[in-house]
Amino acid sequence: MNKRQTRIFALASTGVAVVIFLGLTLDSHRQFPKLTHSENITDSVIRGQNVWHKNNCINCHTILGEGAYYAPDLTKITQHRGTPYLTAFLKDPSQFYDETKHRRLMPKQDIDDQDIADLIAFMDWVSKVDNQGWPPRPILVSGGSIPGTDLSVAQQSGNPAATSKLPPGAAPVSSANDPVALGEALFRTATPACAACHSTAPGVNLAGPTLAGIATRAQETIASPEYKGKAKTAAEFIHESIVEPSAYLHPGAMYSANGASFMPTTYAKDLKPEQIDHLVAYLASFK
Repeated sequence: MNKRQTRIFALASTGVAVVIFLGLTLDSHRQFPKLTHSENITDSVIRGQNVWHKNNCINCHTILGEGAYYAPDLTKITQHRGTPYLTAFLKDPSQFYDETKHRRLMPKQDIDDQDIADLIAFMDWVSKVDNQGWPPRPILVSGGSIPGTDLSVAQQSGNPAATSKLPPGAAPVSSANDPVALGEALFRTATPACAACHSTAPGVNLAGPTLAGIATRAQETIASPEYKGKAKTAAEFIHESIVEPSAYLHPGAMYSANGASFMPTTYAKDLKPEQIDHLVAYLASFK
C-alpha cells in the first residue's frame, strides 16, 4: 500500500467511524425518553434533583454509575427501602445506627419535609430508569455478609461440608424442589429482595432485624403480652409479618415510625400464595 492509498484508507476509516458514532449517538437520544420514562419527570422530581445537588449527595453516593464510592449506591434505593423508611432515615440517620459502633455514617442533612419528599421522588424516578441492570446487586448499608452464610441452594444440598457452613439454626436443603429451597431462592430474588434488608447471621442487623432464630423468637413474641396479632404458631407469625408487617412492630426506632413498619406492604399482592408459603418454610427453618 503506497502513501496515497494509506491516506485514503485512513480518511475512509475515520469517516466510517464518525458516521457510526453519530448514528449510535442519534439512536441513543431517540431512545432516551423511553429508557428514562421522561414523561414521569414531575416538578417534584426536578426539585428533588436540585436537593440532591445542593446537599452534595454525589460526594459520597453513586447513582447510574456516577459519583463516589464512600457510601452505598442509591440507583435502586427506593426499590430496596420504602418511602416511610427513607423519610425517617433522612430526618435523622443517627437513630438507625450507633456511630460509636459503626463509626461515621450518614450525616444529618437538616432538610425539611418537602425537600425530603422531593428527594425521594427524584430517587424513585432514578430507580425506574432502564439502566441495563446497574447496579448488579444492592449494597448493604451496614453489617455485611458473614463468611459461610451466603450459600446457594446447590451448596445446601445435604453435603456435610456445606451443612457445616449453614447459618446457625438453618436446616440443610435436600432438593431444589423442596419448599425451603424455593423459599431460600425467593429470599434473594423477590422485589424488593428480603436479603437487601435482612441478614440471616446472628447479631447482624441491617435495615431490618436479623432473621437468625426467627422461629424461636416468633414463639416468644406470640406468648408475650405485647403481641396483639392473630398468629398462633411460629409459621403463622412469619406469614403475618410478610403480608401484614405492622401487625407486630419489632422494637427499635429504625424499624417503624408512627405505628407503621418500614417493611414494604406489597408482598401480599406481588407474590403468589405458594411463594409466600415457600418463604415461610425457609424462614421457619431458623430455629
